[in-house]
Amino acid sequence: MRRETRGGWVALGVCVLVASALLGLRAPRARGQDLAFAGSVQASYLFSPTSPADLHHAFDGFTTEASLKVSADVGDHVSAQVKACFGCHGFELGMAFVDFRVADELNLRVGRFSPSFGEFPLRHDPANHHTVDKPLVYDMGRMLRMREWNLGILPIPYVDQGIEVNGTHWCDGTAQVDYAVYVVGGLRGTTEPFDIDWIETRSLGRYYVDDNASPAGGARVGFAFNLGEEAALSFGASGMYGLYDPDATRSYLIVGADLYARWGPLTLRAEYLLRRTEFALGDDPASRFAYGPGENGQFDDFFLKDGWYADVEIRLHPAVELIGRFDGLRRIGNVAATSPLRSESMILRYTAGFNFIPDRAFRIKLFSQLYDFSDFADEVTIQAAVAANF
Repeated sequence: MRRETRGGWVALGVCVLVASALLGLRAPRARGQDLAFAGSVQASYLFSPTSPADLHHAFDGFTTEASLKVSADVGDHVSAQVKACFGCHGFELGMAFVDFRVADELNLRVGRFSPSFGEFPLRHDPANHHTVDKPLVYDMGRMLRMREWNLGILPIPYVDQGIEVNGTHWCDGTAQVDYAVYVVGGLRGTTEPFDIDWIETRSLGRYYVDDNASPAGGARVGFAFNLGEEAALSFGASGMYGLYDPDATRSYLIVGADLYARWGPLTLRAEYLLRRTEFALGDDPASRFAYGPGENGQFDDFFLKDGWYADVEIRLHPAVELIGRFDGLRRIGNVAATSPLRSESMILRYTAGFNFIPDRAFRIKLFSQLYDFSDFADEVTIQAAVAANF
């Protein structure tokens, strides 16, 4: 823990130094608008009246999430962004990259960034999404029973170092096509792993160095349509593949699809994700796992985890939004002998609440949730948060 804490302060110091350096650049007056600073912060509280007072399977109580970003246009084709964020994952260098834009259809990104995947990661900062927490498929530590489930499918922010080529093509001003292709370090795990190790994936103790010599790759394509002043539609598909253990023998594959639709005061968002993860059988799988071999007499060396979310927002008034969300997680496959999960386990979660927006840069969130577990007693949570962007 001491090493991780020290690494967090080092990361924060680096972010501050880089941001200060960018802010300190002396540019001609004509380029005085080339620097931009933005940020967001959310303070939230989680209470579960159905859980014991010493809630050990979630981060209850107060949690603060914050992000600070500096952007700079270096030239006609070159720009840079540096971002630091803080949350239940500790301090994170969320961005440190340079873009070289040849045209709208061709941009080269190099450095540390969030690989393009899905729709929700584009708005994962606390002031950019209107619920208190993230969907289960992207949860980083606010879900109940997070340790038993090893979080979601792709906890965000997922930040990695590498290269991405992306671009946008406009079609008659009413439609656009977006694409991204990238090569990054990839997710990480331990030797003889059961699953991906999310702490190791973002561990500052490793100085953000990959744990094997095999990079991961991925891609995303999206389509967006402008249907008028009060209507829009977009959808996309994403994929990611890599080897995550130090010996580069265990693979993971993540695929996803997303949908966004807006019509007047009504907004609908939905995503589906699936991850196939290989694990090590070990020398004695009969004692390592809770379940025996299949009908063929062999132990499977992988499991599947999939999930979804669908949320609806209704703007009743410029200062009031009603929000409902239905999301879930499912895991299929063998589990460790000590795991409380079964060979097929599921979570269904129902979320409802509202946002009060006294100012466009300030919102108050109040929500309640019902967890329907297949392996544990059902639970209820109450969440409250204040979020602001600047």
